[in-house]
Amino acid sequence: MKLLRYGPKGQEKPGLLDAEGRVRDLSGKTDDFAGAAISVDALARLRDVDPDSLPLVDEPGRIGSCLASVGNFFCIGLNYAKHAAETGATPPAEPILFSKATSSLSGPFDPVEIPRASEKTDWEVELGVVIGRETLYVSEADALDHVAGYCTINDVSERAFQAERGGQWIKGKSAPTFGPVGPYLVTADEVPDPQKLRLWLKLNGETVQDSDTSDMIFGVAQIVSYMSQFMKLMPGDVIATGTPSGVGLGMKPQRFLKPGDTMELEVEGLGVQKQEAVAAT
Repeated sequence: MKLLRYGPKGQEKPGLLDAEGRVRDLSGKTDDFAGAAISVDALARLRDVDPDSLPLVDEPGRIGSCLASVGNFFCIGLNYAKHAAETGATPPAEPILFSKATSSLSGPFDPVEIPRASEKTDWEVELGVVIGRETLYVSEADALDHVAGYCTINDVSERAFQAERGGQWIKGKSAPTFGPVGPYLVTADEVPDPQKLRLWLKLNGETVQDSDTSDMIFGVAQIVSYMSQFMKLMPGDVIATGTPSGVGLGMKPQRFLKPGDTMELEVEGLGVQKQEAVAAT
């Protein structure tokens, strides 16, 4: 299934994309997509619903984040070999874990706000993993059974806040609108191998990132298993699994977002995002 949320900000309704690419209203079948409502069991119940029995939405309008909220917004740093190389970093021996503030969650077509005092706001197309079961001490072999689905994420980052202001990376990752997620939550049954997905990002029409998830240093199963050794992952938690090469930080000379820039990005099969960069009000 491809699940989505449509409507004005703060008033979104849950929907489903049918086989003809039309939006169907799911609000009679689920309250929204967050927490237990996107557990593996809850999604199995939705899978039994005949899409033709659902009301057709002729004009869905704005498409919001495919998740209404997230309990945790986790990220993996330096997880693509070529990205680590472009930043001059040594490839990590274990996954680098950090978080984004959950208030950074944003729609896939909403503007990205460049924070006040920012000089180095950057782009990062990433494969998002949405957890579907309570996950603690899970083996690598069983880890993918704990995934509800996948989504496209732009892990927008302010590099000076992240690396030049002391403390942890979360400061550079968490501004409002820095977490566009969606347009779809694509259930795991539609993604047989998450390590065989192309992902790309265009800046003002120019392709700057173009890679695939086989370049990940740690694959999805490794990441989920590894994280579960330290914490309990819960249904609705999302993990941004790292970005490939081609970010502004790695360019020579470096290049960062300015008001009026547009980003278009996709993870194969998970839907395209498009955002305009604007100055924060």
